[in-house]
Amino acid sequence: MTLIKSISGIRGTIGGLSGDNLTPGDVVKFTSGYAKWINNNHDKPVVIVGRDARVSGKMVSNLVTATLQGMGINVIDLGLSTTPTVEMMVTRERASGGIILTASHNPKEWNALKLLNEKGEFVSAEVGQEILSYAESDKIKFASVDNLGSYTKNADHINYHIDKIIECDLVDVELIKRANFKVVIDCVNSTGGIALPPLLEKLGVSSVHKLYCDPNGEFPHNPEPLPENLTEISDCVKSGDYDLGIVVDPDVDRLAFVNEDGSLFGEEYTLVAIADYVIEKRKGSAVSNLSSTRALRDVCKKHDVEYQAAAVGEVNVVNKMKEIGAVIGGEGNGGVILPELHYGRDALIGIGLLLTLLAERKTTMTVLRTSYPSYYISKNKLELTGAIDVDELLQIIKEKYANQEVNDIDGVKVDFEDGWVHLRKSNTEPIIRVYSESKTEELANKLATDVMDEINRIIFSKA
Repeated sequence: MTLIKSISGIRGTIGGLSGDNLTPGDVVKFTSGYAKWINNNHDKPVVIVGRDARVSGKMVSNLVTATLQGMGINVIDLGLSTTPTVEMMVTRERASGGIILTASHNPKEWNALKLLNEKGEFVSAEVGQEILSYAESDKIKFASVDNLGSYTKNADHINYHIDKIIECDLVDVELIKRANFKVVIDCVNSTGGIALPPLLEKLGVSSVHKLYCDPNGEFPHNPEPLPENLTEISDCVKSGDYDLGIVVDPDVDRLAFVNEDGSLFGEEYTLVAIADYVIEKRKGSAVSNLSSTRALRDVCKKHDVEYQAAAVGEVNVVNKMKEIGAVIGGEGNGGVILPELHYGRDALIGIGLLLTLLAERKTTMTVLRTSYPSYYISKNKLELTGAIDVDELLQIIKEKYANQEVNDIDGVKVDFEDGWVHLRKSNTEPIIRVYSESKTEELANKLATDVMDEINRIIFSKA
């Protein structure tokens, strides 16, 4: 089954059977549910729609915009855009909400509807459930012919986003210009290709070597910015006279860097480095999710500011940031959230901040990376049978390690002196995800193995 309904939206593979995949009927169904929620909460509603460059994007966009119009909602269609740009356009246009058509890092056969509220932020889990219940009902009422929604296009959205980054006090264009940076970019043939080149030009980057900047949706490699997918840009940076490589995912909300020697900066450390810079300037707290590296906590300790962890999921990180007034936040997957720009993961502002940091400190990527504590994250999963009560298992683990620092806001995370283990049950598979971190791969794996062995002993004792 490849239709998944979760806190991050409705996603699935294109084609196949309705209800099992993201078919045209499913697109209309879930868009109608969202439109009903919008109509229940707004008079004369306006919804922003934007998409990444994947092959199915235009078809899905046509279905979404037509359905919204059929529900009496006025549509502003951005066409090809980035996720953070759509989020910012919702507030710029004072719209009622937004829909981003992107399956993020998933391969090209996937697409998704990511749903925004009037703040340009992802809808909450509670609202998501309300929308799903509307979609599953047979009580959707469409507009009469005299009350159909209007349709307009907006072509300046990327420029608007870039201009706001240039205006940001934390981004120093003159410093960046003087640094004379030479960079390589990999935009995986999606909308990074229409956003990164003009951004880097306005930032004054002297030389940009482009890899896969044609937004045709034909991903040249797996689009998730993980080490195994970044060999080409690493080789390119290493073989040329470049200062760094910049990698984004198809919808430009995740950001990864390549060091000047071709080694990887580490996706987990994107947020760490940028937070180090922002906290130094703003003297405020930071937030990441429970499965992100401990290095951010260490950076906060260095600056004598508060660090807090949120449940996994961008909406949870944003809520925690608002709660404590954090000046920076995000997730260890390369997602950077700068609230003074907007409350959403944004690779474009991340690029501006990182280049300013490098220019100000007159340092290199490799030296910058070695300035932070080095950790290794191990990612595992434990397959279960349907008869096992996962919540009960997690409660037993929580009690077992009660003498350690335990956080149970999202599964169970146990903090040890030399690392941590985070256990989360999957909403789509009968598994427990087991993430662990320590200063070496061996120690991280051992922490995970010890806890997984304990879970297996508990299961065996109950059999």
